[in-house]
Amino acid sequence: MLVRLGYVAMSVHLQNASPSQTMTFAQFQRLKDREAAIAKLERIANANLENCLRLLKHNLAYDISFFRFSSKLIPLANHEELGDWDFIAPLKKNLKELGAFAKEHKMRVDFHPDHFVVLNSPKEEILKQSLKTLRMHRQLLKGMGIDPMHRCVLHVGGAYEDKEQALEQFIENWADIPTRIQEMIMLENDDTTFDLAEALYLGEKLSVPVVFDYHHHMVNGAGVDWEAEWPRVIGTWEKSPLPVKMHISSPRDEKDPRAHADNIDPEMFFTFLRAIKGSVPQIDCMIEAKNKDEALFQLMRDAKEQEGVEIVNGASFYLK
Repeated sequence: MLVRLGYVAMSVHLQNASPSQTMTFAQFQRLKDREAAIAKLERIANANLENCLRLLKHNLAYDISFFRFSSKLIPLANHEELGDWDFIAPLKKNLKELGAFAKEHKMRVDFHPDHFVVLNSPKEEILKQSLKTLRMHRQLLKGMGIDPMHRCVLHVGGAYEDKEQALEQFIENWADIPTRIQEMIMLENDDTTFDLAEALYLGEKLSVPVVFDYHHHMVNGAGVDWEAEWPRVIGTWEKSPLPVKMHISSPRDEKDPRAHADNIDPEMFFTFLRAIKGSVPQIDCMIEAKNKDEALFQLMRDAKEQEGVEIVNGASFYLK
């Protein structure tokens, strides 16, 4: 089984390469000349994309071919006061270059839109804003020339005091979501509300791949045997052009088990991998850790100490 590791948004090794430089609406308003204010937004967005390309070049140097882009690449892209701003046009060159580099080096890139993107909200306004954010992600992917299919991970959403009704609300809302947005989505079990079984209920019903988060399951998986459900997780990926994906993080400490630790506990990770060995030819594991790419490098160092591991390159290995 090939195990490929990835990390999230920014590097702790690459200096001055933040892909999330921002500008608040208050700062925008303080600039009296609206055209100058928009030009500044565009400069920030282009700088973020240039830093993304630097990150991908850094990743290439270390054999990292799996990466999550920041969802904060374009400040104020969704702000209601900037509805007339065509933010894609001034970014075309950098988006194209970024996508071309990712494709040339066969890198898997995706997004995890923020928690305010909620598709099971009973409130029309929240759903509308969520779809607006997802459209923005799709425009970015299309601008990069990357197939948007299964590139955005979402949580199921809120329980709204009735989890069963909240799941049905997701299905009801899904019927009104354009197909081009639907095809972008992957669903993840979360750490407080919807467990793996509930994410699978939607994944199977709506043909949406389910991303298994092992840490989330540890803190919100009572009564669910993840190993028994694993074949169902694989089943949700059958029609995807991409390999099965999972998230790995470790609890920071017992007092705050939901918070992410700096690095990954190798024992926890390899316990998971050995349990699924042979079930899939490849699994892409997204590391969610405070130390970003350094957590990936540390996990690769730890992997070398494990039995039955054959190192492929700087960011992937075979588990025999």
